[in-house]
Amino acid sequence: MRTKIKAILLNEQTDYEVTIKGWVRSFRNNQFIALNDGSTLNNLQIVIDFAHADESLLKRITTGAALEIKGTVIASQGKGQRVEVKAASVTVLGDCSGEEYPLQLKNRPSLEYLREIAHLRFRTNTFGAVFRVRHSLAYAIHRFFNEKGFVYLHTPIITASDAEGAGEMFRVSTLSPENPPRTEEGAIDYKEDFFGRATNLTVSGQLEAELGAMSLGEVYTFGPTFRAENSNTARHLAEFWMVEPEVAFNDLKDNMDLAEEFIQYIIGYALEHNREDLEFLTQRLAEEEKAKPQAERSEMSLIEKLEFVLNNKFERITYTEAIDILLQSKPYKKKQFQYEVQWGADLQSEHERYLVEKHFKKPVIVTDYPKEFKSFYMRLNDDGKTVAAMDILAPGIGEIVGGSQREERLDKLQQRMEDMHIPAEEMYWYLDSRRFGTAPHAGFGLGFERMVLFVTGMTNIRDVIPFPRTPKNADF
Repeated sequence: MRTKIKAILLNEQTDYEVTIKGWVRSFRNNQFIALNDGSTLNNLQIVIDFAHADESLLKRITTGAALEIKGTVIASQGKGQRVEVKAASVTVLGDCSGEEYPLQLKNRPSLEYLREIAHLRFRTNTFGAVFRVRHSLAYAIHRFFNEKGFVYLHTPIITASDAEGAGEMFRVSTLSPENPPRTEEGAIDYKEDFFGRATNLTVSGQLEAELGAMSLGEVYTFGPTFRAENSNTARHLAEFWMVEPEVAFNDLKDNMDLAEEFIQYIIGYALEHNREDLEFLTQRLAEEEKAKPQAERSEMSLIEKLEFVLNNKFERITYTEAIDILLQSKPYKKKQFQYEVQWGADLQSEHERYLVEKHFKKPVIVTDYPKEFKSFYMRLNDDGKTVAAMDILAPGIGEIVGGSQREERLDKLQQRMEDMHIPAEEMYWYLDSRRFGTAPHAGFGLGFERMVLFVTGMTNIRDVIPFPRTPKNADF
């Protein structure tokens, strides 16, 4: 039976036999192998009897090679590790050309270069830590909702609806791109397509989740979503994962309370179960920030920031209050904001980050935005100008959660759809949820990669998803 390296390092015992398998991180003096199997950030030192080892075998023990080791766990005689394994046998499971292997200890590749070899970057300490943390956060999400009695609902990836009204969607079609069937007017005839109509990859599972909430009470989705935005920023992906709970009978305040509890729960889970990885990522971020001017460096370390979010209530302000704060701010008065600040204009990333990082210095929930730039399904407030929307803004990345109380009143919803030119006949199923037993309800969406970005301290969203999909990039 194979024993994982993490289990050996956590075990207080010595003098027992093990079989371990992993990849060589380094090989010193033809005697000391640093082996890693992905179960932990730390390597296990293997000591081999090089005087009696086959010379051809020693030549095959190169960085990146996969090995099987059988031996005995003993107390380490050297510094740097509590235990090591005295090898009785070494078997090379997979050779690795030392000359061609791009992940050598002597040259530390940049994150930009590692994105080009994303199929190998898992083998670095940084990405091993990132993706173990990502796993823990995903598990914590399911655990949180399960403990609260939510039903996990799988919403469609292929859909005919555009939940956001964004129009930036990937088409799904089996029609010939060279010679598609056409109508008499010359338009592509989607009636001849596989689904008999135009379909696309989903931008959100929210609308379908609302249907589930109107019967099951509390549901959540957690799946891939797609946006065909031609955006090459450090915060955008064409394919990403969204967590979207929908809760019957919740209002905007209930929604904010749930989102805050949810974020604190999953951060707490990562801090408890991934301390080793987070300490490494904290050190990595501190080294990275040394290259920045003092004014741009974080006031808190990564772990301090996570613990601060965990232990403090989020600030709650209205959009109107946010605009007033921005208008009174030094950057506004000194004309340092790139984008306009005025009531009725959407908050840009620079505004969000000022509120979070400079003014409040903690996560902020902004509510009650003008209806003009929010989605049709958000509940109209009594003032007739704003909707019961909420965004949670986090230090370093801006918006991390967007949500709202949904418009449950049929007449108001129909009017909003008409104003925003959303065809009611195509959304009959959504309107039926308001015709038959409508009830107040609310929900939110959390961009999973942005959450991973926040927890790991990475600065580019392409570094927290295994295989990033971005404009002109669909490798692997």
